[in-house]
Amino acid sequence: MTLTGRTALLAAIGALPVGLFAPGWPGILTIEGVLLLAILCDLVLAAPVRKLHFTRSGDTSVRLGDAVEVRLTITNPSGRTLRALVRDAWPPSSWGAADEQAAARHRLTIPAGERRGVGTWLRPARRGQRQAVRVTVRSYGPLGLAARQGNHRVPWTVRVLPPFESRKHLPSRLARLRELDGRTSMLIRGQGTEFDSLREYVPGDDTRSIDWRATARGSAVAVRTWRPERDRQILVVLDTGRTSAGRVGDVPRLDAAMDATLLLAALASRAGDRVGLLAYDRGVRVRVERSNTADLLPTLVRALSTLEPELVETDTRGLTAAVLAQASPGALIVLLTTLDTAPVEEGLLPVLPQLTRRHTILVGSVADSRVEEMEQARGTVDAVYEAAAAARTQAQRRRTAEQLKRRGVTVVDAPPERLAPALADAYLALKASGRL
Repeated sequence: MTLTGRTALLAAIGALPVGLFAPGWPGILTIEGVLLLAILCDLVLAAPVRKLHFTRSGDTSVRLGDAVEVRLTITNPSGRTLRALVRDAWPPSSWGAADEQAAARHRLTIPAGERRGVGTWLRPARRGQRQAVRVTVRSYGPLGLAARQGNHRVPWTVRVLPPFESRKHLPSRLARLRELDGRTSMLIRGQGTEFDSLREYVPGDDTRSIDWRATARGSAVAVRTWRPERDRQILVVLDTGRTSAGRVGDVPRLDAAMDATLLLAALASRAGDRVGLLAYDRGVRVRVERSNTADLLPTLVRALSTLEPELVETDTRGLTAAVLAQASPGALIVLLTTLDTAPVEEGLLPVLPQLTRRHTILVGSVADSRVEEMEQARGTVDAVYEAAAAARTQAQRRRTAEQLKRRGVTVVDAPPERLAPALADAYLALKASGRL
């Protein structure tokens, strides 16, 4: 049972005549007795809370940053009208701002034997599963003096998916892919490419591409045209260890890596390649087998939606073993990890030869643009010290990247907003050079 502000107001108003005309216990007991009787009557006439029936409906998934409505239908089977304040409680991260939580409170009146529906709008601030906590109902009597209150469990789960903000870069990369794929006149020739067709020789063509057999059979010099190979395996490996938990601006490094993964997967699947996913720290967190089907992106989005960093050091030997077990020889391994000196030199470099012997390796890392800004800072003693620290950090990252490049690894180091398109450009460059 709960009392309302109206009850306190009536008690204050009743205390005024008692103090003026009948001070003492008899007057106080008279006023309080009348008020108590009114409260009990109001409480008895309030609709029961325990007998209410609840059902839910609505969407079960939403992209991070978008809003979704979850409907709650309340049935009043009792013989009394329900005058209620309903709070549909969800975790705090179900809303982007504190004032949006007001959307979870609803006032409604349900006549006896009828039902009403209310909608709660959620705008989740984090990826993952968001589960309804409880439904709290406060049923008021007709006088508004007292209310019955009770909680109900009405389960519902909303899966918050990665936002895939880099999809805006997909059309331009697909246009470049069509050029490489021979759908325009820009057919290329290079080691590791597939034969596409024959055409007549024009001045400027590479004489090594002349097909002498076809030339002998025809009346003009014929040259071969080539296109990038298809049906290659692309395995994206997400390092979900402690370094992926760091935030660059407002974006966790792991979220930026996920966004780059989705853009690369969309591009590679359009190129006819088979894309797989492996998330690893001390064990396999997520595994998506190679696929070039139409449901690749939905599969990846669902797999990544609940993935969170683990505050442990990544086991690079275990990661290497998992990669070698999942990837076929000649695959492109896209490793999204850190370029910090210690994890690379102590973890990745010792096991790198096992990967480079069988596969093409592309390493992507999230850079912090704030460090670049600090490197340019001047004017105060603190700014100079910050610039020195930033310059040292940048030099270490460049040295680490050079160590990887000397071992045949392609390295992409870019801020979160530029990592996805930079990784896609690196993939297209590898296809254009015939390394895939």
